[in-house]
Amino acid sequence: MKNPLEVHGVGPYREGQGKGMKERRVSSPANYRFEDRFLFVVVPLFMLDAALGFFGFHYHHLQPVGALAIVCAVLQSLPIVACIVVFGLYLGEEKDEFQKGILVQSMLWSTGATLAVTTFWGSMEKYSQAPRMDVALVQFVFCIVYIVALAVNGWRYR
Repeated sequence: MKNPLEVHGVGPYREGQGKGMKERRVSSPANYRFEDRFLFVVVPLFMLDAALGFFGFHYHHLQPVGALAIVCAVLQSLPIVACIVVFGLYLGEEKDEFQKGILVQSMLWSTGATLAVTTFWGSMEKYSQAPRMDVALVQFVFCIVYIVALAVNGWRYR
């Protein structure tokens, strides 16, 4: 029995292509490798980062010191470094210049918006005694703006 979502063209496969063979929407081998790297490297690192954040937020009396503090800091910065490496590998492997352009445009928009938000917040801290923003939140601001920029660029070039 066929999946009802696939029959109506909503699922991950296109209807009626390849005479029984189902073709995924992802078109390039570089995109396959990008998805695999992101799923199996970056997502677990972000889950580890969330676990460290939970540990640090709920257990203030168990603050690490010395080498353990350095290890925790390195573990918390690994997801964003992994994202940079994965995106860099994808840009090096992708043959389609249009896809590269969309990714680069989205990164530029998200970098600019992140700089604008953090500059504004820093000025607010300086002049109006706004609460201090944790520097680790900058990577989450970047990721949220990047997802929005990708969606807008995808909508713009549909």
